[in-house]
Amino acid sequence: MNVVDSSAWLEYFANGPNASFFAKPVEDARRLVVPTLAIFEVFKRVLQQRTEGDALQAIAVMRQGIVVDLNTPIALRAAKLSVDHRLPMADSVILATARAYHATLWTQDADFKNLPGVQYRSGRS
Repeated sequence: MNVVDSSAWLEYFANGPNASFFAKPVEDARRLVVPTLAIFEVFKRVLQQRTEGDALQAIAVMRQGIVVDLNTPIALRAAKLSVDHRLPMADSVILATARAYHATLWTQDADFKNLPGVQYRSGRS
């Protein structure tokens, strides 16, 4: 299973330098877990930079995976991860979702750089 962080989704949708690195997990919808928080972050950013139609198209792609709501067990795990690794709230929720599904987290967010179960690619290409 795979979880794609918001930074990686945005890179993929923008066809940025790391888009091909993230293409495999994004395009394997059967093994893709999508936290609702990632949907929020991607929709907001695309809406800020483009149009609502573009933002809705991005979300339609994301919804092809298994969409996971934030629930109590994930929230508690996220809080612990946030304390243990000094992660911001959104990052800890996305990481906790990945861990709950035994998924690899794909990202270009440096907050995750040295954590186990993470496929990191620097956003500075």
